[in-house]
Amino acid sequence: MATRYIELTVIAAENLQSNRKPLKKNSFVTVRTDAAVTASKSYRTAETDSEGGGPRWNEKLVIEVPAQARNLIMEVQCQNGARTIGAAIIPLTDFIGGWVPESYLHFLSYRLRDERGVRNGIMNISVRMKVDEGATSTYARKLSSGCATTSSQTKLGYPAVDNSGVSTGVPVNWNSYSRVQY
Repeated sequence: MATRYIELTVIAAENLQSNRKPLKKNSFVTVRTDAAVTASKSYRTAETDSEGGGPRWNEKLVIEVPAQARNLIMEVQCQNGARTIGAAIIPLTDFIGGWVPESYLHFLSYRLRDERGVRNGIMNISVRMKVDEGATSTYARKLSSGCATTSSQTKLGYPAVDNSGVSTGVPVNWNSYSRVQY
């Protein structure tokens, strides 16, 4: 797996300030990875919505993430990119791998810091891994045919076996079972 793709929606920012004044317009977000190969490749949102309140972009970006990348770097910039208002370094492990399916939609918020490292607002985003259409349709065909066997290609739910010696619990709603009458 040399390259992955991520659908990142830059939703909005909260409490952003520029020169101790609330930032409301003339700003945009740039997103890039920390990989050396794609250091020159960055993705940019359009200008902000100027209808009062904080900056709102609500714009979807499809980002190419090479296998050696470990972080996404998001920067809120204003005045044609002349100045960075706030930045966040987002580890890819926050939404890649783990206990949820690869196509799971994550809603995340990250603290932004200015050029001096001082807190300057919060960025709200949603992230989803782009999965191969063929793998998704194969899994859907297995479920619709009644054969719900798992394969090595399908990563859904909790792992059945954990060899680390740590037990995994799955929450169950017991109230629904207590109402069953025999």
